[in-house]
Amino acid sequence: MSILGNPVEHCCDMINMGIYRGFNDLSERPNIERRIPVGWLIFYTLLALVVSFACSILEATLLSITPAFVATSSANFPHLAERLKRLKKDVEKPLSAILSLNTIANTLGAAGVGAEAAFVFGSRYVGITSAILTLLILYVAEIIPKSLGANHWKKLAPVAAYVLPVLITILAPLVWLAMLIARRLRKRGSLHHVTSREELSALAQIGATSGAIDNMESTLLQNMLHFSSLKVSAIMTPRTVVFAIQQNQLVSDTINSHPDLPFSRIPIFGEDIDDTVGFVLKNDILMALIKGEGDRSLYEFYREIPTVPDFLPLFPLFEQLTGSREHIALVVDEYGGVEGIVTLEDVIETLLGLEIMDELDQEEDMQKVALKLRERRRKRLEANRPASGNPETL
Repeated sequence: MSILGNPVEHCCDMINMGIYRGFNDLSERPNIERRIPVGWLIFYTLLALVVSFACSILEATLLSITPAFVATSSANFPHLAERLKRLKKDVEKPLSAILSLNTIANTLGAAGVGAEAAFVFGSRYVGITSAILTLLILYVAEIIPKSLGANHWKKLAPVAAYVLPVLITILAPLVWLAMLIARRLRKRGSLHHVTSREELSALAQIGATSGAIDNMESTLLQNMLHFSSLKVSAIMTPRTVVFAIQQNQLVSDTINSHPDLPFSRIPIFGEDIDDTVGFVLKNDILMALIKGEGDRSLYEFYREIPTVPDFLPLFPLFEQLTGSREHIALVVDEYGGVEGIVTLEDVIETLLGLEIMDELDQEEDMQKVALKLRERRRKRLEANRPASGNPETL
């Protein structure tokens, strides 16, 4: 027999030494006994960090993928878009798989590192080793990968699309158990999240702030989202400030009374404003004056004016005016009384973001806003009028 003795007996002696002597000082152990556990210590540390790093970056990437990105990817990468759509549709499954694997890796890694640290360095250093491992997991396996996933999710999305289904399959029992618990805790009748108008409006604001879109585009998007909730009564010019003329008034008298005529379409009425019969074009009045027909009444030039209810939403109003090629409509209440007038220009101004009246504003405030809008239009038209104030020169 050699001087080293039987190798099997030597291994058994080493195992018995480790079992019965416990965690005694390393100076009493053979050198080989100190070297082997260091490898296991590194293995358990890397197990916790690498697996947790991968799980964190997959989680951040998955949660950062937006429905808009999936929709835009369907044109160029339909297969990828379909995979992402399935993952986002039932996001609890991939999240359950990620969190299950992350928990397993952290638990095994922490337990293994603690045991090997006690064996290598002694029990007095277990606390220090655990603190170091905690900091490593916090920064290396949580903060850094999640920051990478949140900032580079578009590049990492294809990786997540192919890795996560495999992970779900491997951890199917744990995923099934997690989904069972989640369904029990979920409120009955709850639906998947649907993006609201408020969130879309907030996204438009964020896009303008970040520079992705300009301020005008942001304003237009927000107004479009708010457009369908507005009624005709919110943007009309109320009857108390409507510029209208009696139908029997002569052309010459009209020009003498109102030489500027700032509006291109002027309602005309019979006995009072509730008896509005139509409207006349400013150009027709001026042409009649030029032709020497100043003794003709406005009624001879009238055109029919469409009527719309004050509760009509703006989208149907816009479709009605553009479909019939009309630029003005008479707004009436439920009893047929005249509430005011609304023009295609009012609708476009609302869409482009000019000041509009809130549904809760009092009539006095509505009058002020209406007067302000009309004054602004009048000044704009006057700026394009010839310098001479004599209507004959027109």
